[in-house]
Formats: sequence, structure tokens, C-alpha cells
Amino acid sequence: MTSRYLGAVRGILEHLEHTQLPAIEQAADLIVEALTHDGAVFCAEIGHSNQHDFLNRAGGLAAVHGFSFSCAVNDEVADSQLNRTRPEPVNAELDRIRCAVRTSNLRAGDVMLIGSVSGKSTYPVELAMACREMGVKVIGLTSREYTAQIESLHPSGKKLIDVSDVVIDNGAPFGDAAVDLPGYDFKLLPVSGASSIVIGWMIWERVIEKMVEADTPPSVFMSLNRPGGKEFYDESKATYNRRGY
Repeated sequence: MTSRYLGAVRGILEHLEHTQLPAIEQAADLIVEALTHDGAVFCAEIGHSNQHDFLNRAGGLAAVHGFSFSCAVNDEVADSQLNRTRPEPVNAELDRIRCAVRTSNLRAGDVMLIGSVSGKSTYPVELAMACREMGVKVIGLTSREYTAQIESLHPSGKKLIDVSDVVIDNGAPFGDAAVDLPGYDFKLLPVSGASSIVIGWMIWERVIEKMVEADTPPSVFMSLNRPGGKEFYDESKATYNRRGY
């Protein structure tokens, strides 16, 4: 049996190796600059919660934090009052994002990873714009092929590719699905998730290498399931909290 999906993923890996190493290097430089100058590194949604693969992982950086938020307003009114005129224009989604950024632990000089395979959705675009206005550097993971063929849903008309300091092309095709299977007249099986996870670990690899070369080795984790793992984790976490990397 030959797996068509493995072939598609191999194509993505070749794409990353042959075309995206300079962008990954730029992303790593932004992160090293942040971590060695009292900055923090955050990873927002990069597609179907794949960002969780980078958080508290064995062999991973202690400095990578997730970024998420929720907002609920409980102010029920009668059905007849739902469409009353507001005193000022409001876009609830955009306002929630900007409120989250403004009240968060984000500061100028930090770095935010954001992903969207199409790059068109309002959330990643607005988050990237709000971060950059604050002085936070944005690394965008998207598909150049996909995003070139769609229209933005953001009021500005911009896509993630337009509002990122560094863009890494995840190599996903238009529509994300990449495999022809018998019985269907369209491609199946998406590749952006596998690509985004590989991109992230390539970035963290270069960050670790660069910081070790500069004699500022970052705190990393060891598996909790191996002997001494819990003690190593606790020590690494304490070191990270003390110095910020």
C-alpha cells in the first residue's frame, strides 16, 4: 500500500526546506531578539488548535506561551429591543480582539505567532494589526497559493500576509486538501496542520541553536515520564521565570 497523504506531506517538507528557510531564519531572529531583551513569545491560533503542540512539550522551549481570550456580556433584553440604535458604531468581534490585546500581558518588543491557511478571516488579521500597532512583532503562517485566490473578510480588505512582519508559506494548496482519492471529484485530506507544526518546531530549533551560540541557552523541558523529568521540568520553569528565557 502506498499512502498518497504521505506523498503530499513529503511535498510540503520539500517546499519548506527549499523555499522557506530564509523566512524561518527571520522568525527565529525576531524571537531571539525578544527573549534576550525582556520580551515574551506568544502563539495564537495557527489552525485547528495546532499551537498547543508547542506548549509545555518535552524538548520544547519554556518561553512559548499560548494566547487566547474569551469575552461574554450578559445583558439580555426583550426581542423587540435587540436592534435598537447604538450611540456609536461598533464591531463586536474587532472590539473584543482589541480589548484583549490592550488588557493582556503583551508589550512592545514581544513576538506573536498567528496562523491562517487562507489568511482571510477577521480574527487573525485584526489580531495581527492590533499587535503591530502596540509594537509586537508578528510571524504569520499562511498559504501564499491559497490566499492569492480569495478575498479578505476583514473590513480593511487586508489578509494575514499583508499585516505580518515575517510571512512563512506553509505550502498548502488552494482549499488546503491535497490528495486525490477514488470516488471523489475534489481533493481530500488537508496538509496545513502538519505543515504548521513542522514550521513551528523548525523555528524553535533555530531559536535554541542561536541562543546557545550566543551563550544564552534558553530553558527547555524534558519529558515528565522519564526518570528525573519532573525535577528537570520544575528547575527549568524556575529558571525561565527568573530570567525570562
